[in-house]
Amino acid sequence: MLVSAKEMLDKAKAGHYAVGQFNINNLEWTKAILQTAQELNSPVILGVSEGAGKYMCGYTTVVGMVNEMIKELGITVPVALHLDHGSYDHCYKCIEAGFSSVMFDGSHYPIDENVAKTKELVAAAHAKGISIEAEVGAIGGEEDGVIGKGECADPQECKAVADLGVDFLAAGIGNIHGKYPANWEGLSFETLDAIQQLTGDMPLVLHGGTGIPADMIKKAISLGVAKINVNTECQLAFAAATRKYIEAGKDLEGKGFDPRKLLADGTAAIKATVKEKMELFGSVGKA
Repeated sequence: MLVSAKEMLDKAKAGHYAVGQFNINNLEWTKAILQTAQELNSPVILGVSEGAGKYMCGYTTVVGMVNEMIKELGITVPVALHLDHGSYDHCYKCIEAGFSSVMFDGSHYPIDENVAKTKELVAAAHAKGISIEAEVGAIGGEEDGVIGKGECADPQECKAVADLGVDFLAAGIGNIHGKYPANWEGLSFETLDAIQQLTGDMPLVLHGGTGIPADMIKKAISLGVAKINVNTECQLAFAAATRKYIEAGKDLEGKGFDPRKLLADGTAAIKATVKEKMELFGSVGKA
């Protein structure tokens, strides 16, 4: 059964660890992440971008797939199904489809419009027991065609959005989606600390978890980050493993590649990546 992400993230903030959000793109990715969470007794958040939702035949299909997999695999750890970087309209679609958590990314709007839209969506989500994440300060890199340069959020604007009753808040602190360039200046812990001082017990979210050094991850958690998003690292691991399978010539003696074995190698790589991240975030045994 899917659950809101609020309780798991409140516990993480109080316990000084972080819950991982791992984006899903198909059945194999979902299965790998769920099984790893169960094996490690870790809560987990399954992220779905608008593009991935469309690829997987719509949000209702995704909800059905995840719910049935939780049942068939005997998953007992807390699992939240979360819209990642959702637009205003798609947040409503996911609320109606049965997601247990949504993110409204209003960071590209003027702050007044971000506040107004977030306030409306908070009411709609909470009316159905769904948790909601908001964003202030655009995260760098590209996410479904939206490109940000890695801004540092204004702490006062973060407080204005936090005060609307959102359950957790993503704030730009110099982080980006995708691989970090060689000249990346690192996370702005000064900004993160200022945001935590103004938002109190609210769990904070770190997007772009791929490639951030472990010491920065741990410091971010110590300053209030309770949810860390990982996507690119799983993509890279999956691609490398499937490429290795093909290059090894495992084509069943000219009969063609077995797609299940090809995907098995890829999902094994995802499981290893998720395990490594859960251990780093400190969520193992916290379900």
